[in-house]
Amino acid sequence: MTTPAADEALTQIFREARTHSKFLDREVPDALLRQAWDLARMGPTAANTQPARILFVRSAAAKEKLKPALAPGNVDKTMAAPVTAIVAQDLKFYEKLVKTFPHVDARAWYEGNEALIKETAFRNSSLQGAYLILALRAVGLDCGPMSGFDNAKVDEAFFAGTSVKSNFLVNIGYGDRSALHPRNPRLDFEEACRID
Repeated sequence: MTTPAADEALTQIFREARTHSKFLDREVPDALLRQAWDLARMGPTAANTQPARILFVRSAAAKEKLKPALAPGNVDKTMAAPVTAIVAQDLKFYEKLVKTFPHVDARAWYEGNEALIKETAFRNSSLQGAYLILALRAVGLDCGPMSGFDNAKVDEAFFAGTSVKSNFLVNIGYGDRSALHPRNPRLDFEEACRID
């Protein structure tokens, strides 16, 4: 891990990547979604909890189920996106720790501790969602992550009767660069960081 990533890769994933609201009418192959997950799942989570659960919404029927939960400003772009990922969190993630953290009884750390479960699930599913965005960019796809939806409606439509709860959405496809606005400024190191 001492060799920096190729500059071309850094440009693709960070410098030139943008948040897209419009996508080209081009199908996203399942193989790319699987490839992106295989990369994203390698990112670190607390005690390897891996609470994220991703539902890739692609079919017209699934999009119609999602539509009533969307804020008005997010309807058209989400309906037109080739795929929308619901990045969710499983509040029973600790049941998988026997597989993902087998050398210790980590399940006992969480079971029955609702505050710790919620905090761990939210923080780490958010991290995993961010890893997914970077992985999608790495495999050549564009993203439009967003809030602006009713979590309770999404949970009822897609996760009723389960321990899974939605976190945020990511529209996925091949972005229409002609529809992009100029990039907004980012904070410089001195404005956002310090070294003590």
